[in-house]
Amino acid sequence: MEQRQLGKQGPRVPVICFGAWPLGGGMGHVDDAAAIATVQRAIDLGITFIDTAEAYRTSEDLVGRALQGRRDRVFLATKVKGSDLSRRHIAEAIENSLRALRTDHVDLYQAHWWDARHPIEDAMRALDDLVRAGKVRYIGVSNFDVVQMQQAMAVRPIDSLQPRYSMLYRDAEPAILPFCREQGIGVIVHSPLAKGLLTGKHGPDTHFPADDERSQMPDFQGEDYRRHLATAARLRAFAQDRGHTLVELAAAWTLANPAVTSCIVGAKNPDQLDDHVRAAGWLLTAADMGEIEGLLAG
Repeated sequence: MEQRQLGKQGPRVPVICFGAWPLGGGMGHVDDAAAIATVQRAIDLGITFIDTAEAYRTSEDLVGRALQGRRDRVFLATKVKGSDLSRRHIAEAIENSLRALRTDHVDLYQAHWWDARHPIEDAMRALDDLVRAGKVRYIGVSNFDVVQMQQAMAVRPIDSLQPRYSMLYRDAEPAILPFCREQGIGVIVHSPLAKGLLTGKHGPDTHFPADDERSQMPDFQGEDYRRHLATAARLRAFAQDRGHTLVELAAAWTLANPAVTSCIVGAKNPDQLDDHVRAAGWLLTAADMGEIEGLLAG
C-alpha cells in the first residue's frame, strides 16, 4: 500500500488508516470476536495505521486485544477527550489508554477537540511532557481550526491534524488544508464516508436503531437525508462505470488532495476491508475530479 510522510518530522504511514470508532459500538453493536478479526485482517492487508480514541467506548480495549503479538507492525494513534484537556486529565487519560491498548507507548496522541475551558498552552505542555517521558512519539490535534492550531503551535509543533473531510463535507478546503500544507502538518482525514452516507448501503427506508448514533444525527433525517442519498446515487453510478464501488471513490477522492496524508476508514467486519485496499490504488485523474464536481453540484 502507498505510504506518505506524516508531517515534516513524522514517519511514512499507509494512505488508508483503520478507523476503530465503529468497533466501540458507535454505529451499533459489534461482536468482540468480529472486531478483533477485523483489526487483524486490516494489518495483514497492509493497513498498519490504526486510529482510536478515549471516547470511543470499548474501542481501545478491542484494539489492544487485537494487537497482541502485532504491536510492532502498527503505527498506533489514539486521542484524549477534547471535553477535558486539563493537565490532570491528560496525565490520567494516557495511562488509561496505554493500559487498554496493552502497550507502553502510542505513536500518535491527539487532542480530540478544542477545549475552551482549559488553556491550550497547558495542554500542549502536558502533551510534550508525554513525549519526553517516552509514552508518546508524536503529537496531533483533531477538529481544530487554523486559529486554534496556531495557538497550539505557539507552544510546540504539531505533527498532524485530523479534520472532517469528504465529498459531502468540504469545510476544510478553504483554509485548513492549505494551512496544513504550508506548515508541513500531516492531515489524517476522518469521516470520508460521511458516517455511511457515501457507502451506497442505505436508502430512504433504512432504520438506524437506538444504539446507532446516526439515529440522532440531523444528516440522517428528513430532507437532508434524502438529498444526501440522491448525491450518493450519482456518485455510485460514476464509480460503478469505472469498475469501483462508492466506498472506494469516497476514500480515493480525499487522497487526491495533495494536502492529505491518510484517510481514516472504519470497518465492522473483515469483508469491508477489500474496498479500502482498492481505494488506495485508485488514482483519480483531473478529468475524473472535474466530473465529480459536476455530480456533487447536482
